[in-house]
Amino acid sequence: MRSLALVRLNLALLAAEPGAVISRIGMPLVMITVLRPLYRAAIGDQGTTHAVTGMLVLFSLLGLSIVGGSLLTERSWHTLDRLRATPASPWQILTGKAVALGGVLLAQQAVVLGYGVVALGLRVARPDLLALASLAWAVTLLLLGAAAAMTVRSHSELGAVNDLGALLLSTLGGAMVPLSLLPGWAQTIAPASPGYWALQALGGAATGDPAAVLHGVGVLLLVALAAGLYAAWRMNRGWGRSRLL
Repeated sequence: MRSLALVRLNLALLAAEPGAVISRIGMPLVMITVLRPLYRAAIGDQGTTHAVTGMLVLFSLLGLSIVGGSLLTERSWHTLDRLRATPASPWQILTGKAVALGGVLLAQQAVVLGYGVVALGLRVARPDLLALASLAWAVTLLLLGAAAAMTVRSHSELGAVNDLGALLLSTLGGAMVPLSLLPGWAQTIAPASPGYWALQALGGAATGDPAAVLHGVGVLLLVALAAGLYAAWRMNRGWGRSRLL
């Protein structure tokens, strides 16, 4: 019941300011349409798959600003301290945030992937595995956003960390440029990026490769678990507070 009350509150907050959500869902469609011919010229028939999944990974990482900003706003309003003073545990507070924000991330993925299938002819060999990969990626993004929000001290810091981090992780992961076209050193360190494993899982679902999907999902869930434990630990110790806020 505590989490459900927080879910209703967070849905209301998102509905009151939908601009960021709309931009994170609409912009990938524009980028996919523009870049798809370039990807097809570079890597052939897999260009459509990479255009869709690559832009999805890039803009979902940029969408961490929505997740982190939601928690950071609670800090700036000083309502997060009030929530922590209630009987609700850190995990219940994070769950209340996660359901509403997770709906945004899943909606983004559904719109982008649906656009790829309907408008661009993207073929998905295993829709069931695609759903699994999308869910794992959404969970990872939620907990990474929570970890970032419990670490930075202001919205400006969150913006800088999110923008630089999203571009770095998506580039190294092969989202913006196909991995085969990156320098050798970049291909070597690419697995350090969660975006790499998201692309592996999403691409494996499109081509019908269960091993690639399960491997990617497994790594993403480990990243999500680590980020979630870190965020809950920070919140439980009161380190989410900031004198700047």
